[in-house]
Amino acid sequence: MTAPDLSIDPFSDQVLRDPYPFFEQLRELAPVVTLPTYGCYAVGRYKEAFELVSHPERFVSSYGMGMSNIQEPGAWRTASPISEIDPPVHTRVRKALAKILSPSVIRQWQHAFEQEAEQVVDRAVELGTVDGIKDICERFVLSVFPRVLGVDVSPELFIAIGDMNFNQLGPNNERTQASVANAQPYLAKYEQSFQRASMIAGGFGEQIFEAEDAGELLPGTATAHVRSFLRGGVDTTISGIGFALNQLARNSLQWDLLRTEPNRSRNAFDEAIRHESPAQVLFRTTLEETELGGVRLRARTKVAYFIGAANRDPRKWLDPDTYDMTRRGLSSQLAFGGGPHMCIGQLIAKLEADSVLGALTRKVARMEPAGEPEYRLVNTLRTLDRLPLRLHAA
Repeated sequence: MTAPDLSIDPFSDQVLRDPYPFFEQLRELAPVVTLPTYGCYAVGRYKEAFELVSHPERFVSSYGMGMSNIQEPGAWRTASPISEIDPPVHTRVRKALAKILSPSVIRQWQHAFEQEAEQVVDRAVELGTVDGIKDICERFVLSVFPRVLGVDVSPELFIAIGDMNFNQLGPNNERTQASVANAQPYLAKYEQSFQRASMIAGGFGEQIFEAEDAGELLPGTATAHVRSFLRGGVDTTISGIGFALNQLARNSLQWDLLRTEPNRSRNAFDEAIRHESPAQVLFRTTLEETELGGVRLRARTKVAYFIGAANRDPRKWLDPDTYDMTRRGLSSQLAFGGGPHMCIGQLIAKLEADSVLGALTRKVARMEPAGEPEYRLVNTLRTLDRLPLRLHAA
């Protein structure tokens, strides 16, 4: 079986505003399709997406997790030293980073995260009507994450650089070019922020440089590791917490359940990023000719796996378009990736979500929409730009 063509541009404004009709066509046409506009394959079913991320010997990351081949001469960026390498090198690198970001280390941040969340939520409750993205998600994440990483950059920098990075993982279209231009005023500060001299003492960025000194990381890669965390630890977390707030504000039964059983906060977050996945699409590359879902694939060809489609595949999930924090099996959703490249910072994101949702359940009796949410169009990231909410104090 050869992959049929799907002549829809998944990076058009129309699809980015509402990707779900495209996802359904992608899933139902075939296990693997070809996107002729971009000369790559694409998968949208859970089974094939999971197989793709679970077999790095067949579907490699070292050609880049975006659409472009970063090994080609003149590539626009260097490889991430953690997400764009393959085993066995990846295995050694991940082991060193996992020691720095062990569960016991992350648990030590819990009190500070909860204190910051209390302050953010107190302010939001006092205002009454807020933008859930700017006033809660961004205010919280852009405070706690840079602090534990050990960098000092402005919120404006994070947003501009994040948009540029997630656009560049897709095609070099007008949206990408505009985001590159918008990021230009911040690039010098961005480059400076992840250098060794800029690390704030006590952050885990400093420990990454120390791990390189000890020979646990490849020489000359510490700067790039800090950059990878800097660009990967903010946008998707803001997006995921925003999706949770949006769904909880629209579903009073789910909100009441969370207030009654606040220990469900992690499920509430996991279901939010299944239901509306922040990283919508990433890429692998076929190393040789191979087969996926009964479809023959050419060698050295990019394969887009649409996480947002796989996480709503009815072959995997019952009633997938419904948000339900009581859903079973949420640990298998693909928003944090899978296989050897499972997101190494996911425990940080989950602690951030726990902290915000916990503070809200204690201080807010009722949360409701105060207007329609607005999405920001980014090639490979689904994220809310505005989320008008009305908070009623407990």
